[in-house]
Amino acid sequence: MNARGPSTHGSWEPLPAARWEDAFLSGNGRHGAMVFGDAYDDQVIVTHHTLVRPNGSEHARPPRLAAELPALQDRLLASEATAAESFTDGRELQWVQPFHPAFQVRSRRPSGEGRDYRRTVDFTTGVVEARCTDWHSRVFVSRADDVIVQYVTGPGLTLDLSLDHQLPGAPRGLAVGHGTALTPEGALLSLRARYPDSDRAYTGVTLVVVTGGRTTLAPPGVRVERAESVLLLTRVRRHTGELDVVEETRALRGLLPEERNRERDEDRDQGQDQGHEDRTPYDHLLDRHLSLHRTAYLRASLTLDADDTERALPGSELLRRPKSPALLERLFAAGRYHLLSSSGMLPPRLTGLWTGDWNTAWSGAFTTNANLNLQTASAVAGALPEVVEAHAALVHGQLPDWRDNAHDIFGAGGIVAPSHTDGESGHTYHFSREYPLHLWTAGADWLLKPLVDHDETRGERDPRLAAALAEVAEFYEDFLTRTDEHGHLVVVPSYSPENRPANASWGALNAAMDLSAARHALLTAAAYHSGPGPGPGPGPDADRWRALAEKLPPHRVNDDGALAEWAWPGLDDTYDHRHLSHLYGVWPLDEITPYDTPDLAAAAHRALRLRGAENDSAHGHLHHALVAARLRDGERVAAALDNVLTGDFFHASLMSAHYPGRDVYNADAAHALPALLIEALIQSTPDRLVLLPALPAAYPKGELRGVRTRFGAEVDLSWSREETRAVIRPTRTHRIDLRTLSGARSLSLRAGEDCVLTSGPQ
Repeated sequence: MNARGPSTHGSWEPLPAARWEDAFLSGNGRHGAMVFGDAYDDQVIVTHHTLVRPNGSEHARPPRLAAELPALQDRLLASEATAAESFTDGRELQWVQPFHPAFQVRSRRPSGEGRDYRRTVDFTTGVVEARCTDWHSRVFVSRADDVIVQYVTGPGLTLDLSLDHQLPGAPRGLAVGHGTALTPEGALLSLRARYPDSDRAYTGVTLVVVTGGRTTLAPPGVRVERAESVLLLTRVRRHTGELDVVEETRALRGLLPEERNRERDEDRDQGQDQGHEDRTPYDHLLDRHLSLHRTAYLRASLTLDADDTERALPGSELLRRPKSPALLERLFAAGRYHLLSSSGMLPPRLTGLWTGDWNTAWSGAFTTNANLNLQTASAVAGALPEVVEAHAALVHGQLPDWRDNAHDIFGAGGIVAPSHTDGESGHTYHFSREYPLHLWTAGADWLLKPLVDHDETRGERDPRLAAALAEVAEFYEDFLTRTDEHGHLVVVPSYSPENRPANASWGALNAAMDLSAARHALLTAAAYHSGPGPGPGPGPDADRWRALAEKLPPHRVNDDGALAEWAWPGLDDTYDHRHLSHLYGVWPLDEITPYDTPDLAAAAHRALRLRGAENDSAHGHLHHALVAARLRDGERVAAALDNVLTGDFFHASLMSAHYPGRDVYNADAAHALPALLIEALIQSTPDRLVLLPALPAAYPKGELRGVRTRFGAEVDLSWSREETRAVIRPTRTHRIDLRTLSGARSLSLRAGEDCVLTSGPQ
C-alpha cells in the first residue's frame, strides 16, 4: 500500500501472519514465496510448481478399456442405467502426485522494542514488505531472474538464518541434509530432501550476501552480527540424482551486479556517468523484475465509487465490510495479482502456486473440469497473455499423454484430456465409481477454448493450436459412431462433471456439456483448417468435421422448462449440485445467447434458477454468476457475489478458501472473481460487443480499463447513473453487433481510430 494515501493496488496488515494461510504472497509462475513478516522470527515459505511428491502415480497409465467400449455402448443404449459402473480395470482411486512446499527460510533476531509495525504487499511490484522502527524486510520473486529475493536492513542487524523443512505434514521418511559454508559475499545455505522410496529429490540453495558486520557458521545455518544489510537469493530445484550445488551457487552469484558496478566505476573514473547514484544489488534485481511484472499487472484495472477511508483499511478489516465497493476493488486487484504471480511455467493449481502444508487438499492438482478453467477465465479479456502462455504450456506439454488416453480408453485417435493432472502427467488414471472421470470427453475442448479466444483477440492463429484442434476433431470422428432412431449421433458413454441423473448412474448418454463441446470442437477445428486467415489452408477435413457436427442432436428442454443436463430422453435432472457443466454452451461458449438463441437462453436461465449451491463451494457460486452474466441477469450475479463476499471465503492474505469459514485454502474464488466482474461489465465475441450486460445495482458508478475483446480492440468503460462512456481502440477494421442498455445496432470500427460511445442515464 502507498504510504501517501489509499490504493487499490495492494493490501496491508498491522500484525505479522500467525497462520501460513494469512501470509502475503509473491510469485513468478515458477517459484512462490509466502511471507509471514515477523520482525523477530520471520518465515518465508518457498514453493515451486514442480514440487509434487511421488506417490506411485508418476508411473500410472490410463486404463486399457477400448476393447470393452462397444459392449458398454450397447448396454447404455439398451437403457442399462448402471452399465458404466463396471467400465473399469478394477483399480482403486489413485490421486495425482500432491503439491507440497519446499522449506521455509527462517530469519530470527533478538527480541527488541520495534514499534510502528506494518506489513504490506504491493500488487504493482510483487514486493511483500514488513517493517518496524529497527527492522525492514522486502521480498519478491523475480520474473526476470527466477529467484526469490529477500532484503533485510536495520541498524546493527543480528540474524540467525537457516532453511527449515519442518512444515505441517512433512513425511517422516523425508531424507534431509543441510549444508552451510562461508563465502566471500557472506554465506551459502543448502537443503536437500529426498522423497521416501523414490529416486527423486529437491534441493534449495540460498546465497547470503552480507554488508558490514560478521558472519559465522551456526549449523544448520549461519549467524550474522552487526550488519548493515543482508540480501538472500533463493532457488529450489526438483531433480533425480544429485544437484550440483556449486553450479547453483555460481548461478546465484551471477545475478549480483558487481561486474556492472565495476564497469560503471571505470566510466566514472573516466568522467562518464556523472551524477549516477549508487544503487544496491536489491535495486538492480527489482528493476529487472518490474519491467515484466508491473507492465503485465497494470494493463487492466477496476475502480468503483469507494470511500477513501475504507480503501485505506487493512485487508482483514475490509473483509468485514462485504458491502463496501472498496473491498471489491481490492479483491479484483488481488485476484489479478495472484493469478499473474502463479502463472509462468504452468498455470495456477488449486492453491495457485502456494501451500504451507504437505497435505494439500485434492493434491493441489490442476482440476480441469471447472477449477482451472474458472481461475484462468480472465486471462484473455483481462490482458494477461502471460497466463494464456502458461495455460498453453500445460496443454502442449501433455498432448502425448492425451493421445494415450484416447487410444487406451476409447480406442480412438486424437486426444482426450484428463480431469486431474499434477502438471507432469496428462494421463487419465484418477477415477472411481462415483467419479468416473475417465468417461469425460469434453475436457480438451474446454482447455483449448482460452487459446482460441487468445488467437481471436490478437488476430493470429497459432499453428500448434490448429494441430491440437485437428486432433480433437480426429477423436470425435473415431468416437462418435453410434446413432439414435432419428439418425443423430449419440455421445455414449457421456459424463457431466461431477453430477449424475436423478434416475441413473454417473455414466450416461448425451450430457449437454458433451454435445456442446463436440459441436464447438468440430466447428472450431473446421474453421482453423479452412481459412480465411493465417494458418493451415482448406482441405477435405473441414467439410467432414462440419458434417459430423451437424449430426449431433439438439439440446433438450425438460418438463420444468429447463435446459436438460442430459439430452437423452428419460434421464431426469439433479438440480442441487455445485457444478454447472450443462450450461457450458452459455459460458464459456457462445452457443447459447439471449441474442442468437433466445428460446434456448430462456431454458438455460430456467436451469440456472433451479440449480442449488449444494456444498457452498466457492467455484460453484462464481460459475453460477458467470453463466448469469452471459444471460444478462445482474440480480443473480449480485446474489452469487454476495454469497462469496459474506461467506468468509477470504484469508487476510486475500487468497481464498474452497468453502465458507475460510475452510480449505484454494484459489478458485480469488482468481475467478476478476473474470466475473469483467463479464458483468463487458462481453465480446469475434463479432459482438456487449456493454453492461449484468451490472449489479450495488455498484452504480465505476471504471473498467484495458479490457481486450475477441474482435481485436481494447475497451475502457466508465459508467454512472448519469452517463455511460466507452472508448474502443480497434487494432483491426471490423463491423460488430453492439449491445448496450439502449438497445442494439451495428458499429463499424477502423483499425487505429478510437471510437467513443456515450449514452445518457441508465
